[in-house]
Amino acid sequence: MHKTKISALNRIEYLAELEFIVRDYECDLQGVVNNANYLHYLEHARHELLISKGVNFSQLHKEGTDLIVTKTEIEYKFPLRSRDRFLVRTAVRKEGLIRLTFIQDIYSIPDEKLIVKARVTGVATKQGKPVRFDSIFNLLGLT
Repeated sequence: MHKTKISALNRIEYLAELEFIVRDYECDLQGVVNNANYLHYLEHARHELLISKGVNFSQLHKEGTDLIVTKTEIEYKFPLRSRDRFLVRTAVRKEGLIRLTFIQDIYSIPDEKLIVKARVTGVATKQGKPVRFDSIFNLLGLT
C-alpha cells in the first residue's frame, strides 16, 4: 500500500509506506528484533518504492548501472518483538547532482509509535564510478 503521509513533527512528505510483520527468527535472545534486521526492512521498502516507480534493478545492471548505498544513519527509538506489525514510510530527496537520500521511518501498528528513524544515501555507478542518473530523479519527481 502506497500513500502520501505528512509527519506532524518533521513535515516529511512520504512517497510510500509498506507494512511488515516481525518473524520469530528476526529476534535475538532478548526477544527483540536484532538491529541488523531493521536494515533489511528499510532496504525492502526502498526497493519496493523504486520498483513501483518503474526502476528495474536487473535491467539497470545489465546496462552497466548499479544503485549502491554509500551511507546509512539509523536511530533506534523502541524495539519491535515477534509478531509486531509495523510500517516503513519512505521519502526521497536529491542531494547534489548524483546523491539520492531516502528518509525512512518505522512506525508500530496500530499505535503509530516511532520505532526507527533512518537516512540512507546512495548513488548510481557505472564501472564503479558515481554517475548522474537523471531518469531515476525524474521518476521520483526530483528534477
